[in-house]
Amino acid sequence: MQNVLTLAAGDDVGIVLDEGGPVPRGHKVALRDVAEGAPVRKYGQVIGAASAPIAAGDHVHVHNLRFAPELQGDSAFDVHAGDGAPVADGPVPTFDGFVRDDGRVGTRNYIGIVTSVNCSATVAKLVAREAERRLSDFPHVDGVVALTHGTGCGMAEAGEGPDLLRRTLQGYAEHPNFAGILGIGLGCEVNQLSDLKLATGPNPVSEFTIQEAGGTTAAVRKGLDELAKLLPAADAARRVPVPVSRLILGLNCGGSDGYSGITANPALGAAVDLLVGYGGTAVLGETPEIYGAEHLLINRAVTPAVGNAVRELIAWWERYAAANGGTLDANPSPGNKEGGITTITEKSLGAAAKGGTTPLRAVYSYAEPVTESGFVFMDTPGFDPVSVTGIVAGGAQVMCFTTGRGSVFGCKPTPSIKLCTNSDTYRRMSEDMDVNCGEIADGDAGVQEMGQRIFDLVLATASGQRTASERLGFGEEEFTPWQLGAVY
Repeated sequence: MQNVLTLAAGDDVGIVLDEGGPVPRGHKVALRDVAEGAPVRKYGQVIGAASAPIAAGDHVHVHNLRFAPELQGDSAFDVHAGDGAPVADGPVPTFDGFVRDDGRVGTRNYIGIVTSVNCSATVAKLVAREAERRLSDFPHVDGVVALTHGTGCGMAEAGEGPDLLRRTLQGYAEHPNFAGILGIGLGCEVNQLSDLKLATGPNPVSEFTIQEAGGTTAAVRKGLDELAKLLPAADAARRVPVPVSRLILGLNCGGSDGYSGITANPALGAAVDLLVGYGGTAVLGETPEIYGAEHLLINRAVTPAVGNAVRELIAWWERYAAANGGTLDANPSPGNKEGGITTITEKSLGAAAKGGTTPLRAVYSYAEPVTESGFVFMDTPGFDPVSVTGIVAGGAQVMCFTTGRGSVFGCKPTPSIKLCTNSDTYRRMSEDMDVNCGEIADGDAGVQEMGQRIFDLVLATASGQRTASERLGFGEEEFTPWQLGAVY
């Protein structure tokens, strides 16, 4: 880890600090003179080029640093990356999970309501709300989750858009954190319940349409009747010890700041290395937020095909952004910049640290079922709810979410652990956060120590310990499938 200094006004750091005013917390200070056009480095990597001469002690940010794709690192395939992940010493840790009839393992025991179209969203929410009031007779059921969304009609019957939606909904319907699924449609939509094929999945399923039921009130009554058939079996489920190798951990970051790449993200990476060493799986996403750092993943690919898959994703996103009149370096967000991040390369280098150091074993499409063990990548947008929705649809039973600015987030049926990058935000938003990784910058903890703490919390969460976002009720509104294709 590079050294982190906490500076106060008047501290002597051996250079003359920017006379233009105090440098904000989490921002960069030049350690030496940098000529215009010369590379600027952080994390041992180039994060951009000086857009104006920079003197030692200057505040380095958007006024004098630009995105410089021409200086990007080497993305050659490393033939040694496939030598294998380190195998952890000692017995494999366990967590207490729900083993479903077909062997899948859940960390929560919810009933899910899957909606085929936005037109059935209100009925689904009414059913879930009333069902929650009746759960006292089913103490081993964690709740009823209504998965509502803003699409399902006004779209093509076939093609990339509907395929993506159906794959996402199917992934949730088959998720092991659900003990049963109720499907609700309107009846006349493009995305028919029959297209979803919910009943072919491993979870018990009941389904109907509002039009067949006879309208809203009749549909709510029918929904409650159908849930009454699913709840007894769900309530009979009990937790049993399961090896951590059965765990799929999702990785995401939101509201990043200048501390993200030196505290929470590398600490999460250390936890990922532990998980992978015990045979578990970790899923990194947010393709636009590895832009400029993709060489670090390509260098770790187990085969040239895996490395080339990363290259192809980046090329697709460049075309996708251009077709919509944008560029991928439009990221970071205003909040990211206020927190000290200047270029997308800087943000991506910090974000990639969440994936640890083990070989990259596979690359998945959005919401595709994750079947490979080890460290893998999924193509998701950088928008947090959409990204996490894809990763959960892929099978993640626990999510770790790092934040510096203070994102509030949850993702039912999967618990989300919030890892805060700095102590100031942690203190200000402590009810939303689970771990203060700012202790690393404060000098009170090391990256590996924090990684072990995160790993232990992942096991405790997988065993039923509730996260901050669960206690606050987050997780339903954040279900946001990625919408592609024309809307008619």
